[in-house]
This record gives sequence, C-alpha cells and structure tokens, in this order.
Amino acid sequence: MYQDRVVLCASSAYTKKFWFNEDFKTLPEPIQQELKIICVLFTEDVGGVLSLEYEEDGTLVLKAAADEGDYLYDEIGSVLKIKEIQRTKAELLESLELYYKVFFLDGNA
Repeated sequence: MYQDRVVLCASSAYTKKFWFNEDFKTLPEPIQQELKIICVLFTEDVGGVLSLEYEEDGTLVLKAAADEGDYLYDEIGSVLKIKEIQRTKAELLESLELYYKVFFLDGNA
C-alpha cells in the first residue's frame, strides 16, 4: 500500500507547525491530541523537526532532524528526549503500531 515509511505526524520548530496525516483521522481525538503534545513539546524543548514514522513492517519510529546550520539544535537532548518518550509512552506507541498493522498492513500483526 505504501512505500518505505509512512509519516503519522510531525512537528517543526522552524515553522512552528504540527502536521497530522489525514490517513489516520480514524484515530480517536484524544490520541491525536496526545501525539500533537508529544511532537510540539519535543520541538519546543530541543528544536528541529520530530516525525513519527511507520517503517515497512509497521514499526513506529521517532525521527529527529535539524537544519544543517542550526547551532541551537540540541542533538544530545533530542536523543535523550526520544528515549524518554519511548519509555513513558511505550503503551501508546505499541498501540499505534498494532493499529497500523491491523488497518494498513492487512492485519499482519
């Protein structure tokens, strides 16, 4: 259905915007809001861009990036913050993986 990775949502410290993939609009509103909070707080804290992306096998990855000349971007902080999100939001992230596998990968969970 999709090639390589599918972006669930993303936030940018540069544009001060949050983006949510409309393909996932069936997710409950509280989950969509929680994703927005996670992304926006991340980019406000460390800068750059954070995206939540599904790999081909349905694994959800948190991907941080920054513009090449962005000297204010906290690269170490971004790694630590991603690990914190993975630890504190593990149940949510696992549920989102299962959701994707069931509804987008023809139930190959």
